[in-house]
Amino acid sequence: MSDLVSIFLQLLLFKLVAPVTFRHHRYDDLVRTLYKVHNECPHVTRVYSIGRSVKGRHLYVLEFSDYPGIHEPLEPEVKYVGNMHGNEVLGRELLLQLSEFLCEEFRNRNQRIVRLVEGTRIHILPSMNPDGYEVAAAAQDRDISGYLVGRNNANGVDLNRNFPDLNTYIYYNEKNGGPNHHLPLPDNWKNQVEPETQAVIQWIRSFNFVLSANLHGGAVVANYPYDKSLEHRVRGFRRTANTPTPDDTLFQKLAKVYSYAHGWMHQGWNCGDYFPDGITNGASWYSLSKGMQDFNYLHTNCFEITLELSCDKFPRQEELQREWLGNREALIQFLEQMSFLHNDFSDIETEISRDHGDYFRLLLPGTYTVTATAPKFDPETVSVTVGPGEPKLDFWGSVPEPPWDIIVLQFRSAYQETASLEGQPCCLDLLVNCDNSAG
Repeated sequence: MSDLVSIFLQLLLFKLVAPVTFRHHRYDDLVRTLYKVHNECPHVTRVYSIGRSVKGRHLYVLEFSDYPGIHEPLEPEVKYVGNMHGNEVLGRELLLQLSEFLCEEFRNRNQRIVRLVEGTRIHILPSMNPDGYEVAAAAQDRDISGYLVGRNNANGVDLNRNFPDLNTYIYYNEKNGGPNHHLPLPDNWKNQVEPETQAVIQWIRSFNFVLSANLHGGAVVANYPYDKSLEHRVRGFRRTANTPTPDDTLFQKLAKVYSYAHGWMHQGWNCGDYFPDGITNGASWYSLSKGMQDFNYLHTNCFEITLELSCDKFPRQEELQREWLGNREALIQFLEQMSFLHNDFSDIETEISRDHGDYFRLLLPGTYTVTATAPKFDPETVSVTVGPGEPKLDFWGSVPEPPWDIIVLQFRSAYQETASLEGQPCCLDLLVNCDNSAG
C-alpha cells in the first residue's frame, strides 16, 4: 500500500514540475524528440550518429555536457544504451523521458542536474536496434502476439550474442597466465559482427567510457558481469555457476545503487523470479556468450551493467508513466556514481602531462598504494585513501617523443591486491581493471 501512495504522490509532483506525454515513439518520432531536446537545450546537448542499422536507420546518440562534443580533462564519460533487443522497448522510452527531464531540469537550474551535466559527459543511445523495434511495433499495431517478434536485427541476429567473445580468452588467461584487461579484438572482427554491433564497438573505442548501463526488458533485476559462465549449462536447467569478475564487490555495489533507487526492483520478487536485493550475477542467472556487458569490461574496462526493467517486453502505453516514476531516481543516481564519486566510490585521476590524457578508476573505500612505472623513468609510488572527497593523483615527467613507451600503473590495497593499466600516454583515458589476484 505504501508503494501505491508513494507512486501517487510522485505522479502529483511530476505533473507540477514536468508535464510529458507518455507514448511509444516510432523511429521518425524518436529522431524528432532527440532534436527537440537539442533545440530546447542547444548549449548543453549534441545529437550525433554512431552508424546505421541494416536498413539504413541512424543510431542516434544525445549527448549532455557543458561542452558538448569535447572531452574535458578529468571529466568522466558515461553512457546509457536502450532497445538492443527491438521488442524490449521500455528502455527506449525511459531514455527519451530522461533526455527531456535532464534538459528541462537544467533549464530550471535544478542544482542536482546542473552538477550532473557540468561534471559528467553523458551519452544516451535510445535505440541500438531501430529495425527490430519497427518490426515489434508493427506487430503490436496488428495485435500480433509473439515473445520474440522484433527481438533481432533485420538480418535475424541477436545483437547481444554478436560481440567478440573475449570471455574465452580471459578464462584461458586466468588459468594459464596472461592479461586480464584491455583484451585485443580478434582478427577480422568486423567481418563477424552486424552493422549495429560494429557501430557500437567503434563508439566504445572512440570514447573512454567509465560507466555504462544497457536497458532491457522481460525481467526486473540489475545484472552484472560476467554473463558467460565457466560451466556451460543452459537456462531452464539448474542454475549456472556464479562467475564473478575481479571487481565483483564494486559491480554488486553499482547494481544495488540502481535496484534500491528503483521503485520496486530491490524487493526481489518480480516476474515470478526472486533475486536478493534485486541484483544478480549474469552467469548465475543464465549463461550467454558474446554479450555486450562482458565485452565492455574486458576490452575497454568500462563498467557496464544490464538493467532488466519490466516483465512485459512491450508494455502498454498506459503503463509508461508509472514505469518512468519507478525508474527516474535510479537513472539519475546511477549517473551520479561518476559525478559524486566522493559519496560511495572514488576514482584515481592521473594526468600524465599537461598535454596528454587522463584516466579514471572506480574503487571502493580503502587505502591504496599506486605505483607508476615506465621505461626510462624511475618508478613513482604514492598512497591515497578513498573515502570522502575525490582523490586525484598527478604523476609528472617529460614524455618521450613518439613512439611512446608503455606506462604501467599498479594499485595495491586490502581490497584489491594489485591492478594495472598499460597504454600510451595519449591513450590513458581508460579505466584500470584489477587482475585475478584481487579479493
